[in-house]
Amino acid sequence: MNVTIKDVAKRANVAPSTVSRVIADSPRISEKTKRKVREAMKELGYHPNFIARSLANQSSQVIGIVMPSSTDQALQNPFFPEVIRGISKAAHEKKYALQMSTGEKESEIYEGVIEMLQGRRVDGVILLYSRTNDKLMKYLQKNRFPFVVIGKPHQMAEQITHVDNDNYRAAKEATQYLVELGHKRIAFVGGNISYLVTVDRLLGYEAALKEAGLPYRQEYIMHEEFLKEGGQEAMKELLSLREPPTALVVADDLMALGVLNTLDEMNVRVPEDISIVSFNNTLLAELSRPPLTSVDIHIFQLGYEAAKSLIEKIANPNEPVKRIIIPHQLMKRFSCDDDQMK
Repeated sequence: MNVTIKDVAKRANVAPSTVSRVIADSPRISEKTKRKVREAMKELGYHPNFIARSLANQSSQVIGIVMPSSTDQALQNPFFPEVIRGISKAAHEKKYALQMSTGEKESEIYEGVIEMLQGRRVDGVILLYSRTNDKLMKYLQKNRFPFVVIGKPHQMAEQITHVDNDNYRAAKEATQYLVELGHKRIAFVGGNISYLVTVDRLLGYEAALKEAGLPYRQEYIMHEEFLKEGGQEAMKELLSLREPPTALVVADDLMALGVLNTLDEMNVRVPEDISIVSFNNTLLAELSRPPLTSVDIHIFQLGYEAAKSLIEKIANPNEPVKRIIIPHQLMKRFSCDDDQMK
C-alpha cells in the first residue's frame, strides 16, 4: 500500500499542509519541524511525487545547462565536468534535476534551448560561457526567463546575475610572476576572442607588460580553441618566430597540455628553455610533466554559486541582481624556473 502525505503527517504529528511545505522546502517552516517531518518520511519510505507537484505548481524542478559549443567537444575540457559538479551539488540540495543543451553548432544549441524553454522543461538556465552579442542571452532577457551566467556578460552586466573570477587581475598577476622571474619575451595563448574570459585575460596580460615597460608584440598573441589541439597549433607558430618567447601565459590547462606535448616533440625543455603559467588548476595541471604552475579559479565554486543564485531567482523573481566574484590563487609548480633569469 502506498504511503501518503496524511500518513507522514500522522507519524510526525503535524498537519498534511505542513508536510507539503516541508517537501517544497518552504522558509516558513522551522528547521526543527523539517527534520521531524523528513525523519517520518524516511521511516515510512515516503517519496514525494515530483511530477504531480510540477503539474500543480507549473514547475519542472529542472535546471537547464547551456554549453558554449557541442557537448562532446566541451566535455573534453576538465573545466566543464568540474563546473557541472558544482551545479549538481547545489541542485541536489534543493531537489532540482539537470538538463544539458545538445547540438553541434551554435545555431543548433540555440534552437534546442528555445524548445527547452518554450516547452517549460526547465525552470531556469545557467549559461556556462559569456560571449559577445549572444543571441540566446538576449532572448532570455527579452522574455524575462530566469538565468545566470558563469562569466561576465558582454552588455548590461548590472542587469544580469553572474558568477565569475576577476580574470583581468588573475592574468595580470600570472604575467607579473613571469616578469619577476626575469622574462622579457612573454607570449599569450588564449581561447576564442569572442568569449569575454579571453578578452579580460588578454587585457590583464597587456597591463602587466605595460607596467613592466615591456613591448606588446602582436605576433606573441595566439587565439585557439580551449582544446589540446589548440595549444599544439599555437606553440608551433610561436616557435617559428625569429625571436620566440621565453615564457607563456596559457589561458587553459588543456591547451597547456598541448603546448607541453609539442615542446617535448621539438626537444624544448620546460622550464629550462621556456616557462609556462596556465589557468584553471584542474587535475591535468598536477599530472602533467612537468606539473603546471596554474591559476586556481575554484571551478566547483563557480558552478555551485551559479546554481544557488538561479534557484533563488526561480523561487523569487524579484531577487536582486548579483555579481559574485570567486577568488583565485596562483599555484606554483615546476613549469616555471624560479632560478632562471632571462
